[in-house]
Amino acid sequence: MRRALQLATLFAFVASGVMAATPQEVSFRTDDGVMIAGALYLPGRPGPGIILVHALSRTHEDWNAVASRLADAGFVVLAIDLRGHGASGPLPEGTTLDVLTPMMADVSAARAFLASRREAVPGRVGLAGASIGANLAILAAAADPTVRSLALLSPGIDYRGLRPEAAIKKYGERPALIIASQEDNYATGAARQLAVAGAGPGIGIRDLRILNGAGHGAAMLARQPDLASSLVDWFRRTLL
Repeated sequence: MRRALQLATLFAFVASGVMAATPQEVSFRTDDGVMIAGALYLPGRPGPGIILVHALSRTHEDWNAVASRLADAGFVVLAIDLRGHGASGPLPEGTTLDVLTPMMADVSAARAFLASRREAVPGRVGLAGASIGANLAILAAAADPTVRSLALLSPGIDYRGLRPEAAIKKYGERPALIIASQEDNYATGAARQLAVAGAGPGIGIRDLRILNGAGHGAAMLARQPDLASSLVDWFRRTLL
């Protein structure tokens, strides 16, 4: 009876076209020689690409649920482990986590890897980051006009040398969703500051959301169950 119920459920999912994306383990090398590991989620047909960047001392697994839902929504999703984290290579000798600017190369390598995939539609890329990952996403997007949308969880004005204010001004009128939790004073202040950076025509494309009791970075995804759906909806509106 249980087996029959399992098969019936499976057939119902297949018939409805709703199947959770299964990630592939991938790896690629940065320009400075660090091997970066990640998980690649593929939709049923080619779609825009989205890169997910975790926070300090975390891994790409923080994004598992969101990545799967984005792939089911039609996006090619790459969630990476930054250098010195997860399955990626260690920090190059002589470097520390006190200064994180070398991690920019990790995001650039992820962008190049995504561009090499035939499943990814060229020129339509989104970046999402949590905490330090949010700052990395802003800095990468400013230098890459093919990045058309950002989703930023708990960004900062200066996370260990990663200063995004000038970069988000350069990012210009492209869409940016900026999210922080009210009790997270530093991230909330930074989110408000980044939302108005470079104010002018098109600044309405900045979508600032201040939550309550949601925590910091990707922790907000667990504490606010609707947030994952909000991210999927955001990228649908700005990339598809």
